[in-house]
Amino acid sequence: MAKENPTWGYDRIQGALKNVGVKLSDTTVGNILREHRIEPAPDRGKRTTWKTFLNAHWEVLGAADFTTVEVWTRKGLVTYYVLVVIKLSSRRVEVVGITPNPGASWVRQAARNLVDTDEGFLNDTRHLLLDRDKKFLPFAGVLKSADMNIVFLPPRSPNLNAYIERFMRSMKSECLNNIVFFGENSLRRALTEFGQHYHNERNHQGLDNNVIDFHESVNSTEAHVQCRERLRGMLKYYHCDAA
Repeated sequence: MAKENPTWGYDRIQGALKNVGVKLSDTTVGNILREHRIEPAPDRGKRTTWKTFLNAHWEVLGAADFTTVEVWTRKGLVTYYVLVVIKLSSRRVEVVGITPNPGASWVRQAARNLVDTDEGFLNDTRHLLLDRDKKFLPFAGVLKSADMNIVFLPPRSPNLNAYIERFMRSMKSECLNNIVFFGENSLRRALTEFGQHYHNERNHQGLDNNVIDFHESVNSTEAHVQCRERLRGMLKYYHCDAA
């Protein structure tokens, strides 16, 4: 009860226990909490657990991160940076941009696009999780000016940004790691194809094994199940076509 309700003092916990048939004095409650190194309510209430924070802001919470891809160009092998943003509640993802030079002006423009009044992907997002990569400093500045709360994660804590880390792993294992890219356009095509597959055809365990943008298949005993492909068979999905 103390962990789930940071503002509850000894008397409040004692009363809640009494409601379920457990009779203890407030002194005993305090002794039990101290034995388990749980602070009194005034101190405990000043701290919010990560789980509590996520639950409280789930519908308006997003995350952003960079990943890198090696691309063969006329100048040889070039490292491209891919900026991705995800909405945690829906798992919807936006590939914000691709560039070999993610300088301050580039990331500022990417941020402006995300909060564009008409079509900004993050218009309904109020809290954004970012790691402490220096590339994000000008990015965060633009979003803060748009009244978004930026939550910088502690160093070396990818587990606190698990949702976008999981997307990155899927994107790499199912797509990027299996292709040799020749030029920026080939990378863009692959990311577009994977994005369409991710939203419209791929089931997600975190969403009760549903598709994000599900389109009802033909509901008929005469329908034929067809295997469809993207990226020359690298990505497969199944669809019902009318006979």
